[in-house]
Amino acid sequence: MKLESLVKNFKNKDVKAFESLYEMYKQSVTGVVFNIVRDQAIAEEITQDVFIKAWNNANSYSEKKGRFFTWIINIARNAAIDKTRSKNFKNSSKNLDAEIFVDILENHDSLDSKTDAIGIKNFVNKLKDTCIKVIELLYFKGFTQKEVSESLKIPLGTVKTRSRNCINELRLMLK
Repeated sequence: MKLESLVKNFKNKDVKAFESLYEMYKQSVTGVVFNIVRDQAIAEEITQDVFIKAWNNANSYSEKKGRFFTWIINIARNAAIDKTRSKNFKNSSKNLDAEIFVDILENHDSLDSKTDAIGIKNFVNKLKDTCIKVIELLYFKGFTQKEVSESLKIPLGTVKTRSRNCINELRLMLK
């Protein structure tokens, strides 16, 4: 079945369409969430919540505004960021396993393969270094614009401008 038909049926509350879309995108969604929360069990739980939220708000998706994949990834990213900001998550993160930090420090290729299901890494890597840093922090690590500003030691307005310009460059590459 074509993706357009699946999405249409999904919006019409067809359970088979839900199952198909879940199978198509669960690995990518889990990868995006994992890059932010750094815990596989929590990432899988959030992934399920993301698909339920998408199911309950299916009518808010518009083909005119973007692809279904982009829509669901944005829901996932926002859900993961919300989770990291929750009090329970912050408290449970106080005693994180050192392996997580070793992986972060050793992994120079921070665009995880799980988030590269549509090959976006190749496009991001074609951008200027300043764009790569901003995109990586904002979209793959879940930083806020303020956190990116502090991390890169650049003004918040510069982060916003670079983010917008870099996303526009990616759009042009993808067309």
